[in-house]
Amino acid sequence: MLNIVGKRYWYFLLSLIIIVPGTISLLVNGLKLGTDFTGGTEMTIQIPQASATSPLTGVVAPIAGGVSFVQPVLGTKCPTTCQYIVRTKSLDPNKLHAVKDAVARRWPGSKGLITESTVSGTISKSLTQQAFIAVIAASIVILLYISFAFRNAPHPVRFGVAALTAMLHDVLVVLGIFSILGALLNVEVDAPFVTAMLTIIGFSVHDTIVIFDRIRENSARRTGEPFDVIVNHSILQSFVRSINTSFTVVLTLLAVFLFTGESIRFFVLAMLIGIISGTYSSIFNASQILVVWHNHEIRHFVERLLGRSPAEPARAA
Repeated sequence: MLNIVGKRYWYFLLSLIIIVPGTISLLVNGLKLGTDFTGGTEMTIQIPQASATSPLTGVVAPIAGGVSFVQPVLGTKCPTTCQYIVRTKSLDPNKLHAVKDAVARRWPGSKGLITESTVSGTISKSLTQQAFIAVIAASIVILLYISFAFRNAPHPVRFGVAALTAMLHDVLVVLGIFSILGALLNVEVDAPFVTAMLTIIGFSVHDTIVIFDRIRENSARRTGEPFDVIVNHSILQSFVRSINTSFTVVLTLLAVFLFTGESIRFFVLAMLIGIISGTYSSIFNASQILVVWHNHEIRHFVERLLGRSPAEPARAA
C-alpha cells in the first residue's frame, strides 16, 4: 500500500518552498492594487481599428499619467466598431474631455469615449476593509463549523484547525504568486480577485472535509490501528475522487484562461492556482497535520532540541 503519510515532511517542505518566496514578496512589495482598491477611472472607447491596444495606450497615457491596462471587448464588430476598456488613475472632467478629444483626433469619425466610471478613494478604502472582514469572517465560521461537524470525533477542534491551516496555505500561495506577478509584470488585484479568494477558500475546505469525513469513519471502524495508518488508508480511498473532481475544474478554468479577455484573465488565474493548491493541501497538508498533532511530533522535536528524551518530563526552572 502506498505510504503517503510517511512522507509528510517532504510535503511540508514543498509547501514552504512555494510559500516562502511569495511571503517575502508580500512583505517587501505587497500586492499591486487595482482601481477597485486604490480608486481610478474605467473608460469604454470605441474606434474603427482592431489590435489597437498599443496605439490607445499611447494616446491616453500622456493625458492620464499612465494606463493600468487596455482590454479589447469581445463580441464587437471589429474592425468597424471595436471597443476597448481602458483603466487609469482617477481623472477629473477636464482630463476626460482631453482624452475624448485626443481619441477623436487620432481616429476621426469614431464614437470615441462611450462610457466612463470613476471609483473614489473613499469607496475603494471601504471596499478594502470589507474584503478583509469577509475573509476573516469566513475563516472563523469555517473553524467553528468544522469543529461542530466533527464533534463526535476525537479532538474535533484539531480537524477545524488543520482545515484552517490548509486553507491559509492556499491563501498564501495565491497572494504570494500575485505579489510576485505584480512586482515583475504589474499584475493588479481587483474586486473579482476577492471573489476568487473566497471561492478558493470554499473549495479547499470542501475537499478537506471529504477526506476528514473518511478519517472519522475509518477511526470508528478500524479501532486499534495506528492513527497514521488510518489517515493513510482514508487518503487513498479519497485520492482518485479528489483528483478527478479538481482535474475537471482545472481543465475548464484553463480553457477560460486561454480564450478569455484581459478583464477576467487574472481572476481565472487566481482560481486556477487556488484550485490546484487546494487539492494539494487537502491531501498532503491538512491530513498530515492531524497525524503530526496526534503523535505530538512537534513537542518531541522540541524536547530533542532541548536535549531531553521525549519521555523525560520537563524540569521546573
